[in-house]
Amino acid sequence: MGRFLISLPFFVQLLGAGSLAMLLPSIHAVTRSDYFTARTFLYAAILGIVLCVVVGLAMRGIRRQDTILGQLLSLLAAFALLPVVFAVPFHEAIRTITFHAAWFEMISSFTTTGATLFDNPRRINPSLHLWRATVGWLGGFLVWVAAFSILAPMNLGGFEVRTGSTPGTTGQTLQIGPPVAPAVRLSRVAGRLFPVYSGLTIALWVLLMMAGETGINALCHAMATLSTSGISPIGGLERSRAGIGTEMVIFLFLIFAVTRLTFSGRVVGQGRGGLRQDPELRLALVLVLTVTALLMLRTYMDGPRGSVTEAVAALWGALFTTLSFLTTTGFESRNWLGATDWSGLRTAGLILVGLALIGGGVATTAGGVKLLRIYALYKLGRRELDLLVHPSSVGGEGEEIRAMRRQGARISWIFFMLFAMSIAVVMLLLSLTGVQFETAMVLAVAALSTTGPLAGVAAENPISYAGISDLARVILAATMVLGRMEALALIALLNPDFWRS
Repeated sequence: MGRFLISLPFFVQLLGAGSLAMLLPSIHAVTRSDYFTARTFLYAAILGIVLCVVVGLAMRGIRRQDTILGQLLSLLAAFALLPVVFAVPFHEAIRTITFHAAWFEMISSFTTTGATLFDNPRRINPSLHLWRATVGWLGGFLVWVAAFSILAPMNLGGFEVRTGSTPGTTGQTLQIGPPVAPAVRLSRVAGRLFPVYSGLTIALWVLLMMAGETGINALCHAMATLSTSGISPIGGLERSRAGIGTEMVIFLFLIFAVTRLTFSGRVVGQGRGGLRQDPELRLALVLVLTVTALLMLRTYMDGPRGSVTEAVAALWGALFTTLSFLTTTGFESRNWLGATDWSGLRTAGLILVGLALIGGGVATTAGGVKLLRIYALYKLGRRELDLLVHPSSVGGEGEEIRAMRRQGARISWIFFMLFAMSIAVVMLLLSLTGVQFETAMVLAVAALSTTGPLAGVAAENPISYAGISDLARVILAATMVLGRMEALALIALLNPDFWRS
C-alpha cells in the first residue's frame, strides 16, 4: 500500500489528502445536525478519493520520470488548481455566493493568505469556517514538506542564502540524509513532519480550550496559527470571549513561524547551531522589541499620559500584533487600538505593512521576503560600512557568514528587487480595474506576503475584499500563488533542461 501511494503523482497525492480532509467538516456538520452540509462534503470526499484511486490504477505500471523540477511544477499546479476542487463542496453548501467567490476563498485559504469575502463571519455556519481553516492548515503543511523535500535540494525558498549556490540548481544543496529518489524523499519528509505539525496543532487546540475558547473556535485558531493563515470563525481574536489568555498562548506558538530550527532540528537534520545562534530568531526579536518600544515611547514625546494599566495593555497589544504580522499570520490583538491610540500614530498600519513585507523564517509557513534574506543584506551593509573606515580590513565570522555576505546577499538583493517589482506590477494591474492607489498598495502587499488580514488594519479605513471586482480578485489570487511559491521558484521552472526532458 505504501509503495502504491508513493508511486502516485505528487498532484494526485495532494488531491487524495484534500479529499480525506473533507470528512472533517462533514463529521462536524453531523454533530450540529446540519445533514445537508454533511452530505455535501461527504459526497465530495468520496468523489475525490475514487478519482485518485482510478488515476492511480490507470498509471500503475507506467514508467514516468521522477524529477525535482517535476515536483516543483506539481506544487505550482497544486496551489493553482486544487482550490477549484476545494471550492466545490464549499459553494454547494452555501448556495448564496458565486463559484468565483468560493474559489477565491479557497485559494486564499490554501496559500495561507487568509483573505476572506465574509466581513460578517455569521454569514456561514461553523462547519464551513472549519473547512476554511482546514484548507489553510493543509496548505501550511504542504509548505513545510515542499520546503525541505523540493526547495532545499534546488537551493530555493531562502536556502540559497546559506549555500550561496545559484537558485534552481542542485550543485550544492542542503542534502537531507543520503541521496534518494525525489518521491522517496518527499514521503520521508512528510512522514517525519506530519506528527510534529499535527501534534503542535493539537497541543495548541487543547491550550486554547483551557484558556476559555470553545472547541470549534479553538481548533480553527490553532490551525490558523500553525499555518499562519489568520483564519478565524469569529472575525479575529479581538472578538474572542476567552480574554488575553488566548493571545498569550498563540504568541508562544508563533515562534514556529520565525525559525525552522524550532521543529526541524531532529526531524530533517537541520539546525545544528542551535536557537541561540539562529540569525532569524535574533533578528525577529530585535524587530519586535524595537517596533514595540518605538510605539510605546513615542507618546512621551508630548509628555506622559494614561495609567499604568493602560500602558501595560498597550504594550501587550503592540507586542502581540507586531509578532503576528511579522510572521504574516495577521491576528490583531484586542489591545492594538489602545496601542495605536497610546502612540498617537494615525498611520500605525503602515508599520504592519513593513513587518509583513519582511516576513518570517525560511522553510516556515510565513510569507514575505524572509528574515534570513534581510539578515544577509544587513551583514553585507555592515561589512561595506566597515570597509569605508578600514579599506584593508579582512572580514571574519567564518566561512558561512562570508558566503552569506557575498553570494547570499547578492541573491537576496535580486529577490528583494523581484519582490518590489511584483508589488508595482500588481498595483498597476489593480489600478487598471478601478482600485484606488492606497487600496491597491495594501492589497498587493497583503496578497504577495500572504497576509490577508492586512487589508483590515493597514489602511486608514478597512478594505473589504468583497468590495472589489471579480477581475481584481483574479489578479489577487494569482498574486497569492506567486507570493506562496516565490518568484525564484517560478523562474526555476523556465530552466530549458526541464522542458527538454
